[in-house]
Amino acid sequence: MKTAIPFICNPHYPFVADWIDALQQAMPDEKIVPLHALDAQAKAVCTVAIVANPLPEDLRQLPQLKWVHSVWAGVERLVTDLADTDLKIVRLVDPQLADTMAEAVLAWTLYLHRDMPAYAAQQANRQWLAQDYTRPEDKTVGLLGLGALGEASARRLVDAGFKVRGWSRTRRGVSNVECFAGDAELPAMLAKTDILVCLLPLTAHTKGLLNATMLGHLPGHASLINFARGPIVCDDALRAALESRRIKHAVLDVFSVEPLPPDSWQWGNPHVTVLPHISAPTDRRTASAIVARNIRNYHESGAIPESVDRARGY
Repeated sequence: MKTAIPFICNPHYPFVADWIDALQQAMPDEKIVPLHALDAQAKAVCTVAIVANPLPEDLRQLPQLKWVHSVWAGVERLVTDLADTDLKIVRLVDPQLADTMAEAVLAWTLYLHRDMPAYAAQQANRQWLAQDYTRPEDKTVGLLGLGALGEASARRLVDAGFKVRGWSRTRRGVSNVECFAGDAELPAMLAKTDILVCLLPLTAHTKGLLNATMLGHLPGHASLINFARGPIVCDDALRAALESRRIKHAVLDVFSVEPLPPDSWQWGNPHVTVLPHISAPTDRRTASAIVARNIRNYHESGAIPESVDRARGY
């Protein structure tokens, strides 16, 4: 008889039952349960767990644990929390997630391209005024990150008519995208970017990447969309750039502290659009199917799926 597989998450996570139900439907031959439903014997032999930002002490209740399958694409918290272990961390790679992110990137790029913040301000002042129209082909969107999310987003932007530039840590090639790579080429990529979209993973290398110096390479009319992780952007540098109007507007979906505290400066800044980390929510149905396939293969062959490179952080 197979050992039940625990779904382990932060104790305050509100969608535990929904995830367990979706995972159970995707793998009816397994038994998916919360950690507290495992007895001592089951915990002693458990080798795989499905996780959503679990507490490290919960994972330590499973002495034979070999690997964890995250239901999120971002795993920086897991990498940090499990730094003193040799557990394999498998992140979610879901085409649906990339498609959802690409949809959000296009939507909020168009929001900035068509100057929706300006019209919102005019409405508040009861002001009737048409802004000049600029064609998409006269705007350049810069993508930081050309992984699965970046490539899907680039395709959407190209199809919408924008000129697209992309930057990644190592050299990538994406059709109809001017590609840059490495620290030395980042300033040149930023210099002609009208709307900058950040999709990078949070690693030791990317933390604080968008500091005052890097933001200073953007043209004076540029805007920023951060759909990656809050600490990639230096808050003080961004605030200064917005207040000096070097950066026109920022759409922020991620923050160093989440939920964003009520006294945070971003809430009241007229040049910031605050979103509650909703740009690319995981689709429980498609994610559960991917997790189920990986766990089934593990049980049949003993092979753990490709895991996170701890040195790179993803």
